[in-house]
Amino acid sequence: QVDRYLYHMRLSDDVLLDVMARFQAEMVKGLGRDTNPTATVKMLPSFVRSLPDGSEKGDFLAVDLGGSQFRAHQVKVFDDGKQSSQLESKFYPTPKEVIQGNGAELFDYVADCLLDFMETKNLKHKKLPLGFTFSFPCKQTKLEEGVLLAWTKHFKVRGVQDTDVVSTLRKALQKHKASFDIDIDVLALVNDTVGTMMTCGYDDQRCEVGLIIGTGTNACYMEEMRHIDLVEGDEGRMCINTEWGAFGDDGALDDLRTEFDRELDLGSLNPGKQLFEKMISSLYLGELVRLILLKMTKEGLLFNGKVSTALLTKGKIEMKHVSAMEKYKEGLSNTKEILTELNLFPSEEDCIAVQHVCTIVSFRSANLCAATLAAILTRLRENKKLLRMRTTVGIDGGLYKTHPQYAKRLHKVVRRLVPTCDVRFLLSVSGSGKGAAMVTAVAYRLAAQRKQIDAALAPFLLSLETLREVKNKMRTELEYGLKRETQASATVKMLPTYVCGTPDGTEKGKFLALDLGGTNFRVLLVKIRSGRRRSVQMYNKIFAIPLEIMQGTGEELFDHIVQCIADFLEYMGIKGARLPLGFTFSFPCRQASIDKGTLVGWTKGFKATDCEGEDVVDMLREAIRRRNEFDLDIVAVVNDTVGTMMTCGYEDPNCEIGLIAGTGSNVCYMEDMKNIEIVEGNEGKMCINTEWGGFGDNGCIDNIRTQYDKEVDEGSLNPGKQRYEKMTSGMYLGEIVRQILIDLTKQGLLFRGQISESLRKRGIFETKFLSQIESDRLALLQVRRILQQLGLDSTCEDSIIVKEVCGAVSKRAAQLCGAGLAAIVEKKRENRGVEYLQITVGVDGTLYKLHPHFSRVLRETVKELAPQCDVTFMLSEDGSGKGAALITAVAKRLHNVGQK
Repeated sequence: QVDRYLYHMRLSDDVLLDVMARFQAEMVKGLGRDTNPTATVKMLPSFVRSLPDGSEKGDFLAVDLGGSQFRAHQVKVFDDGKQSSQLESKFYPTPKEVIQGNGAELFDYVADCLLDFMETKNLKHKKLPLGFTFSFPCKQTKLEEGVLLAWTKHFKVRGVQDTDVVSTLRKALQKHKASFDIDIDVLALVNDTVGTMMTCGYDDQRCEVGLIIGTGTNACYMEEMRHIDLVEGDEGRMCINTEWGAFGDDGALDDLRTEFDRELDLGSLNPGKQLFEKMISSLYLGELVRLILLKMTKEGLLFNGKVSTALLTKGKIEMKHVSAMEKYKEGLSNTKEILTELNLFPSEEDCIAVQHVCTIVSFRSANLCAATLAAILTRLRENKKLLRMRTTVGIDGGLYKTHPQYAKRLHKVVRRLVPTCDVRFLLSVSGSGKGAAMVTAVAYRLAAQRKQIDAALAPFLLSLETLREVKNKMRTELEYGLKRETQASATVKMLPTYVCGTPDGTEKGKFLALDLGGTNFRVLLVKIRSGRRRSVQMYNKIFAIPLEIMQGTGEELFDHIVQCIADFLEYMGIKGARLPLGFTFSFPCRQASIDKGTLVGWTKGFKATDCEGEDVVDMLREAIRRRNEFDLDIVAVVNDTVGTMMTCGYEDPNCEIGLIAGTGSNVCYMEDMKNIEIVEGNEGKMCINTEWGGFGDNGCIDNIRTQYDKEVDEGSLNPGKQRYEKMTSGMYLGEIVRQILIDLTKQGLLFRGQISESLRKRGIFETKFLSQIESDRLALLQVRRILQQLGLDSTCEDSIIVKEVCGAVSKRAAQLCGAGLAAIVEKKRENRGVEYLQITVGVDGTLYKLHPHFSRVLRETVKELAPQCDVTFMLSEDGSGKGAALITAVAKRLHNVGQK
């Protein structure tokens, strides 16, 4: 009979899955910038970005307004590794005249209660941070403010809506400050739902959902920042207070609402609002039961059709009555007692029927709650791109806690609706109060951490002034390297390359090119055509250079190279031809002519013995002779920077500078012969290989080197050398990042203060990881994945910090590189004696090509520091291979002209 009567209140799983889908759509609406204004589920950003990590500590105050009582708390949080905290509270009544009076009275009352609490706890004279739990929908733009959108539940205070409740509370506290000697800092405004999540999050780090089922109902959860249009920034997560009580205020649930729901709504303080809450929360369930019993009695289905005055009176049946009637064993006798008190004279059947009504009403509440919670859990799982997810939901609220069956029913339905989520339900103890203190404690910790991180990264922020200084010092060092008397002691070596021209388009023929400069070695065959069908065709093969050969003897290294050449010539079927060869050798060489190059010193991890001070062309010829299989005409030894300039020069005659920004860092440019004192002759130009990586080896830029740069230098193969390169090139940036991460971890700011084995390993942080981590398209989830591959187990907050560190290091590298380049283009402008210079720079190197921001920052810096130069950057297509062949071709052409 009752079942037939309340047929609409029984919800099947299909209906619940449908409610779940509707709520998911509502959440998306609430998060979207354009759809939020009309959304009923407001999805309010709480500005709580981070859960407790266990390192919080200190004394905090909390006040909690919004439930059936007003509460004041003192929370002590201990950083003793056991995550313990102590809570002392005092409860104060919330008289009707206060919660339905005016705003000034309400906040004065709150301040008075807090003062009373501080007196009893002897807390005056201390400066204490306070968290304010305020369980009503507020629009926040930061953690310590909140504009009330609407009163809900049994509150209706005049003059508070659309104002900031934090500043009102501050004013009320300010009045007492002088007379009572108190100093309270309101640091955070927190919704009770968020407070619940934070309290449970302190005990269980998996907790990322907070749920209240009591006087009101609501939920919050940690959402990805990239989905929250209403708040700037895409990094990390933020807790969203859904305010789901208003779900259905636009009619979305009208098909599920019964005549009783409509009648209850009409008689409430806020008709048409919070319609979902009115089907769920304890403030309304008793009233629903009363309305149903009244109608059934009027229709003669109960109590012989006799209605009592009590049954006609609003609010006579409360939640505590419903809970008592549903108790497992004594439920029936409770029912009889309660009904008798209402002057109804129930039969045994009446009691069973009334008990059944209670069950249907409270079960519907649990069902609806489970459906919307399932929607949130599904969203979390999809955000994390997981097939299965383990998570914890923190719960508080009188209905959930005191009703005999509610919790069991809720858990069961949730598990049925989302079988892919393993959910732990954690009951919050003193949630909303302690939670506000936790939010305050986390805010406190984050502010302190922010300071420490800023301090660590401050030395990487270079002012325009500092960059100008670097540019001017670089200019001075360039001049030293060109002058005969200072060249020997100069740190920027300014090596003449004997490359005296750029391509003019008449080059033609077949050339071989060798490219040695990193962990790989390439051999190429390059066919150049001139005239109308001008083109360059290339065939190449890549060979690895094992570490034991890189760091073995010189003879072994060159024998390995010749072995690779022999393989290639055979592979191409050209072993008999004596081809002209260009040898790209990307290490500092002193050249006496275009085909003589004496190695000044190894860089980039090479350490082969008996090479420094020797002519690399002779060593190559010797090795070819030893093998005695083929002969080659070695025309030119070339630096990769020069090759880069030449390939771009083949396309754009205005290209007179070559830049490498990759594993290493270097620049070459065409200098007027008259300025090169160490080479005879004053006519024309010659390309100078600056070897600027050594800039600063005399200490001239020590003022911008950080402790981390010094650590990287000391741990490198060539301490004290190539200091500028170690601040600007790909080979070292990851290592700088690693040193900073170790330091931040030691300070307890990262990875829970644990330095993992992998973080101790030199070189784990390859530059490609920097490029990936800083990519704008990457969500933090992927940053976490990269860090996991490196064996670093990171939280969301850790990932944000790591990304910030990478950004600071690579930005500085690009700026320093730009400052050096600005010195070169300015020099070119003065050489030409023009007001305004147009010039092209040929660029190669993985850092420039692959890093998401390096090239942009470099270009901006050059523009800023050399405003009279219009610099075009041109990506070089294979400078070290094609470039070497072009140099060989140009050298052949110039040689032939000379012979004629």
